[in-house]
Amino acid sequence: MLDVARLRLLRAVIATGSIRATAAALGYTPSAVSQQLTALQRETGLRLFERVGRGIEPTTAGRTLAAESEPLFEALSRVEGVVSDLRAGRVGSLSIGYFGSAGSAWLPTVVATLREEFPELRLDLRMTEITRADPDIDIFVEHPRNTPGPLAAVTRLVDDPYLAVVRDDDPIAALPEVPLAVLAERRWVDNDVNEGACRQVLLDTCAKAGFAPQFAVEMHDYQTAIPFVATGIGITVIPELGIGNLPPGLTAVPVVSPTPIRRISVAVRRSIAEHPAARRTVEILQSLARGSRPERTARG
Repeated sequence: MLDVARLRLLRAVIATGSIRATAAALGYTPSAVSQQLTALQRETGLRLFERVGRGIEPTTAGRTLAAESEPLFEALSRVEGVVSDLRAGRVGSLSIGYFGSAGSAWLPTVVATLREEFPELRLDLRMTEITRADPDIDIFVEHPRNTPGPLAAVTRLVDDPYLAVVRDDDPIAALPEVPLAVLAERRWVDNDVNEGACRQVLLDTCAKAGFAPQFAVEMHDYQTAIPFVATGIGITVIPELGIGNLPPGLTAVPVVSPTPIRRISVAVRRSIAEHPAARRTVEILQSLARGSRPERTARG
């Protein structure tokens, strides 16, 4: 296989017209350049230069080899540029998995910030709550049924407590907090996917309190369940992050004794953990989980 560095020297000597000029331009000694050219002649089995007086003159074979290597160095230049861009997070793709309430609360800011700071980065958003996926970055709820693989680095983002959403005329609305067991005899509006980790966290906590919720109606997302509470059909119990702005006539009351809590974390595939855009995504999520806006970061 031909040595690329020696081919580069061949092209430089032909361009400058002398070994001494090439050595000066590249920071080599003239003897080092001559040795590399001699080695290249051995590799190719070709006579690449001829002595002319005290200088050298490239042969037809030397000029042809230098010319034919031009596409190689153009390709190498493109690859080096891609490596530089990938290192800086300017190109490539990043897949982000999420579940419903984290997606609506956090992803708009995450995507807007990444698009501003990494304009060439292609983002692939996947709702892992309802589809099987293996994204580069996954925002998830910790649960024995919902654990990341061993090749992921996990960072805890926030502990998200559940609150009971009730009508303003409900006696519970006047309480500063409501024990979970008090809700045992009430009718509930279901609000999550059947096999979801968020729903399972709530059901597990209810089981610890000694009951299973009595669901009067079954919905599959928080924002659809909330209006049903206003009709008087029942109450619903929702993580704080998923409540958003309640419509008039409804109140959210913290649930205690015990408090259902979903622990939200982010898992990053270790193979891309040092990618600038991956690191930045975690930074943004941590900032949002603390309730603050992410600081803008200048990117090259």
